[in-house]
Amino acid sequence: MVSIKTALAHLHKRKQVLGGVVLSGGEPCLCNELPDLISEIKKIGLPVKLDTNGMLPSLLEKLLCREESRPDYIALDLKIAPSRYNNLLPQGTGAPTADLWSAQNRRYGSLDPASLLSQSALLIRQAGISHEYRSLALSGSYFSESDIEELSPLADDSPWYFRPFSVGNCLDPAWDDMEKPSVERVEELAKKARELGKAGIAIT
Repeated sequence: MVSIKTALAHLHKRKQVLGGVVLSGGEPCLCNELPDLISEIKKIGLPVKLDTNGMLPSLLEKLLCREESRPDYIALDLKIAPSRYNNLLPQGTGAPTADLWSAQNRRYGSLDPASLLSQSALLIRQAGISHEYRSLALSGSYFSESDIEELSPLADDSPWYFRPFSVGNCLDPAWDDMEKPSVERVEELAKKARELGKAGIAIT
């Protein structure tokens, strides 16, 4: 694993040929040092894009309240209908990241994932930062038009990209048995977003 100090030194050395830095994961907002990291990268003179699942609005708000730690671009994942997000989160004290996730979000008075996602979407819209939304198109009915209907109120007129799920090297081997959705299916999902007045874009 490369230390942050080493990574920053490399970025400084290569800044003339780099177009920017993307902070993704996992979930980068689980890193309490993220505000300082973004500040240091921006001191080098490189723009920063943040990829986030929106489950940690507390840290996101911390990033956005200071100009030096504000990302230049944000991509927010919209995974499935907010009412189904509990199916994706770590269960129980001691589950991986569960305690940290709970501690960071305690100030919101609720650990309901739908509320947390909604708060993150609102923070991003209000910040005036260029942003996009991203959804992973899955085969079958796991992600459907009804999910898009529930997610639609969280999105504004920024691009909403629909990308096909690709099997292979999944943490849960069961997902490797899923089929890649067809080009037509990805376009159907993007079309549903457009029907709801959103900028749905199929990536195939």
